[in-house]
Amino acid sequence: MIKIILLDIDGTLFNSKKQITPRTKDALLKAQAHGAKLVIASGRPPRGLLRFAEELDMKNHHGMFIGFNGAQVIDCQSGEILYRKAMSPEDARSVLKHISRFEVQPMIAHGDHMYVNDAYKGVLQLENGPRNIMEHEAHGNNYPLCEVFDLASFVDFPVEKILTLGQPEYLQQNWQEMAAPFKGKLASMFTAPFYYEYMADGIDKAAAIRESLQKLGYAREEMIAFGDAQNDKTMIEYAGIGVAMGNATDELKSVADEITSSNDEDGIAESLYRHMPEVFG
Repeated sequence: MIKIILLDIDGTLFNSKKQITPRTKDALLKAQAHGAKLVIASGRPPRGLLRFAEELDMKNHHGMFIGFNGAQVIDCQSGEILYRKAMSPEDARSVLKHISRFEVQPMIAHGDHMYVNDAYKGVLQLENGPRNIMEHEAHGNNYPLCEVFDLASFVDFPVEKILTLGQPEYLQQNWQEMAAPFKGKLASMFTAPFYYEYMADGIDKAAAIRESLQKLGYAREEMIAFGDAQNDKTMIEYAGIGVAMGNATDELKSVADEITSSNDEDGIAESLYRHMPEVFG
């Protein structure tokens, strides 16, 4: 019996219009009404996940957020931090000094702000035209942007994640050099073609699930996970049923237990209908 539903957001819970479709929302609400717990696992900071708690009524069903790709776990109802693992200030400064050599813009969520070096360097030239990714990231997660002249000198606190944005082609050409000094010391990965990020060693979604949900008595066999990208891989492999969306990367599809329809075709709902007959039968 499925007791935990693990959900990535972009490309998974969201359709291509950045919305939760009515059919998917209805399926998730019904699953919760029958006792399942929703756990949203995202690269976003928990602050950027709060609106999902309201839209999906997670507070009244003891839902949870796994933010920063697994660096922090929060109880939606109480706001209690159940798990946290951050980079030390020293490691964060080392990353920031190293990436200053590259044509990327770092972003750090801390407190009530998203901190950047230059708020006017957030526009990327993408396939569908220019887009201000920095503004999108900050405002989409409910943060005002705050400039500091030198992030490396500014950081004197633990950091859950350093997000870097850059032209997709440039990141593909340079990510290995960006990651090289921290191999075996820190975790780093793509979370979108224009995002490459750094976290503490051992951070991923599966590790956060083990550290939080297992301690609450949930077994992996009671979990179903949905994802579409590289940062969902460990979660898909860990859950009893790992489901790749139809729009997922080939890498994720290769490790998933099954492939459902795309995020524009209610893939989450279709899979839940099959695996939760006690709810939808």
